[in-house]
Amino acid sequence: MSRTIVGVISDTHGLLRPEAVSALAGSEYIVHAGDIGPEEILRSLEAIAPVTVVRGNVDLDAWARRLPLTAVLEAAGVRIYTVHDLETLDIEPAATGVNVVVYGHSHWPGIEERDRVMYLNPGSAGPRRFTRPITVAKLVVEDGRAQAEIIEIVR
Repeated sequence: MSRTIVGVISDTHGLLRPEAVSALAGSEYIVHAGDIGPEEILRSLEAIAPVTVVRGNVDLDAWARRLPLTAVLEAAGVRIYTVHDLETLDIEPAATGVNVVVYGHSHWPGIEERDRVMYLNPGSAGPRRFTRPITVAKLVVEDGRAQAEIIEIVR
């Protein structure tokens, strides 16, 4: 039995809160679903665990334009596909063996299952937008199955 913790974060927009770093501590992998801000955000996350990252719609700096629009992470028998904006999803997840789709963009956290695929939006960990919560997510992957939890990091 192999158990892997994947920390999931999105929409930092240049603000990596200490509460987000604490919530992601202990992760074996981190997925950042875009709208990062300065590259230092990724360096800070890489100090915790290897980072899989995609470019968001506001990631326009030269270094960020080199980031992929989609990425795949395999963890403990689970295939995690990441895209910033779910509207730009360019695959049929169930048909391509994807178990979890991670996305951001909306700043609304959520976990939903469709066609036996989990859709996970960790919400926004960066500056507060309107009345939306400040959140990250944690994926616990064990024996080819994933369970997700949204973690509110600032009340």
